[in-house]
Amino acid sequence: MNKYIYIIIISIFIFSCTSNTILKKPENLMSKDKMVDVLTDMFIASSAENIKNLDLKRKVNYYPLVFEKHKIDSALFQESNYYYTSKVDEYDEILNKVEERLKELTKLYEYEKKIEDSILKAEQKLQPKLKDLKGKKTIK
Repeated sequence: MNKYIYIIIISIFIFSCTSNTILKKPENLMSKDKMVDVLTDMFIASSAENIKNLDLKRKVNYYPLVFEKHKIDSALFQESNYYYTSKVDEYDEILNKVEERLKELTKLYEYEKKIEDSILKAEQKLQPKLKDLKGKKTIK
């Protein structure tokens, strides 16, 4: 008997959590592509919050820089984000594109880091040879 009561309670809870509310489209809604761009930068800004910047500061709020870069304000972002979250399928599509872009950026960063590391290794190997060349007398 308790088993059926639990199933009924869980079913009621699940159905009450789903919302069929789809908001009216705002007049100045950002396009999906623009949302992908902004959300990608927002995720990067969020991740960078706990990393020391060039001034060795942490907990820097980079969100205003994201808004400035995309020439939007926080109200426009909030309206658009709120609208797209009410349309779950569209928002899921946007988030999938953001995830793909973040993966591409991660691959690009790793590749650039690998190149930088290989250049440093090559310089370290050449350093003793350069010292030897500087130490030898040149014939004139």
